[in-house]
Amino acid sequence: MKRIKIFFVALLLAAPAWAQVDTAQRVEEGRSNSPEQMQKPYVIMISADGFRYDYADKFDAKNLKALRAQGVEAESMLASFPSKTFPNHYTLVTGMYPATHGLINNYFYDPQRKEHYSMRDRGKVEDASWYGGVPLWVLAEQNQMLTASFYWVGSEAPVQGVRPTYWYKYNESIPFEERVQVVVDWLNLPEVKRPHLITFYLPEVDHAGHRFGPDAPETKQAVLELDQRLKELTEAVATTGLPVNYVFVSDHGMTKIDQKNTLPLPAAIDTAKFMVSGGGMVVELHSKDKSAIKPTYKELKKEANGAFKVYTKNKLPKHLHYGTKDDKYNRVGDILLLTDAPKIFHFSDYKPSPGTHGYDPATVKDMHAVFYTWGPGVKKGIKIPSFQNIHVYPIVAELLGLKYTHKIDGNRKIAEEIL
Repeated sequence: MKRIKIFFVALLLAAPAWAQVDTAQRVEEGRSNSPEQMQKPYVIMISADGFRYDYADKFDAKNLKALRAQGVEAESMLASFPSKTFPNHYTLVTGMYPATHGLINNYFYDPQRKEHYSMRDRGKVEDASWYGGVPLWVLAEQNQMLTASFYWVGSEAPVQGVRPTYWYKYNESIPFEERVQVVVDWLNLPEVKRPHLITFYLPEVDHAGHRFGPDAPETKQAVLELDQRLKELTEAVATTGLPVNYVFVSDHGMTKIDQKNTLPLPAAIDTAKFMVSGGGMVVELHSKDKSAIKPTYKELKKEANGAFKVYTKNKLPKHLHYGTKDDKYNRVGDILLLTDAPKIFHFSDYKPSPGTHGYDPATVKDMHAVFYTWGPGVKKGIKIPSFQNIHVYPIVAELLGLKYTHKIDGNRKIAEEIL
């Protein structure tokens, strides 16, 4: 138990490797748009991390409400399970569930590699062997359409040997005004060097939601500041005169948790027999000896007593798309412990933050994300029902005029409805 505590405390205290200050723009040399791609429209895909589906109305984000009225608003967008940052950002740009593309959590254990992936480990973040699927920028670049990324999960790794033409290592040190100017500069490049897909990531709302909770005045302030920044960005981009489509999304929502009555590591887990991965609302147990799975599962079912749910990987609810059938890289644990909001597993001595995410979006509405899109390629003034985030990939590919032949989990139904 002590070793597990040390591991989780180390994760909490480690400075994010992807937040080290490195503000240089990277440029992949020798690339150009083909004559065909130069004729295509432009897409700026914006992610506001942790922007819950109802925040724009809850906090009266006037600019964002005006922008969505010009295009399409979804009632909400269902994050994929688990509703965490890294798996869902990568789902948005691959059209695949986390268990299919392989990035199953922010931190997870791969029993084949006998390695942990951590979003705080730059070596792992930049290692393409962790990432499956064909991200949108890879699809575009493979078709001689240039792309740029002001941050997105996966953009710093050469997935299939390809990064965006223009990209940055993640850091929060570049002032927003400077980032806007870089986007405008990209769009003012000669046609042959101009990116047609730009990904643009904003972390502040998530930071506030975790630290203060989703209902706090500080979270409202973060939403309103983001709202003003979107106005600055869209007005600056408008000066280029280019046909730009915007796709505004988030990776997940945010909910208030029970900070006092947290769940410890269950006594039935023998750490000599299992590698423990995760925490919060999803704990995964990787067996070191397969014969330990069945008896431990039975003991955990007794111990749970309604406080949490216990599943083996092959008996997970199908709607999670996280079980044996979906687990392409065999990274999901043999036994999974899942909690319902507002309960969490908590293995360190530090008090957990009041706001969090990761629960099943099918049962916790607060996990729902946001989806708005507007621009010349999008229908005007319509609202559609909630849909799953695996369907964003076909929408963006269609806006860019890109075809794909590889299999994804999403489909074109929403794209056909709104474009």
